[in-house]
Amino acid sequence: MQRRSFLLGMLTMIALAPIKVWAALWNRPAFEALKIKDATQYLNVSEEIPSGDIVIVAPERAENGAVVQIEIRSNIQNTEAIAIFVENNPTPLIANFMFGDGAEPFVVTRIKMAETSDLKIVVKAGSQYFTNAKNITVLENGCG
Repeated sequence: MQRRSFLLGMLTMIALAPIKVWAALWNRPAFEALKIKDATQYLNVSEEIPSGDIVIVAPERAENGAVVQIEIRSNIQNTEAIAIFVENNPTPLIANFMFGDGAEPFVVTRIKMAETSDLKIVVKAGSQYFTNAKNITVLENGCG
């Protein structure tokens, strides 16, 4: 009986190990920051360079802020990460996507927006950070 309990415990530990690895990669302070400035600081974003090579496809007006579909494409060589921020949300960092070698830096997702705000994108390429933004008018509040 002890052997069975031991094996079950080991299997549980092995199964949960990947969850602990992912949790270690999650930057909790950045996602819990209440201001974009703080969130970017936790992501170690230094000087941001404005760039038209970050393509944002998002509606000018969102009927319902609870579901706003956006597409982000980085045409910047060696893109490593794409971070999505919504300035007027309770916690502005929405997502931070990491890309491995050879991965196409393209994201399609749905986000929540509390109110009319800038959608800000920050792309990390090497030691540089590039940014682009688009204002989206929200007609019905999405965060509640």
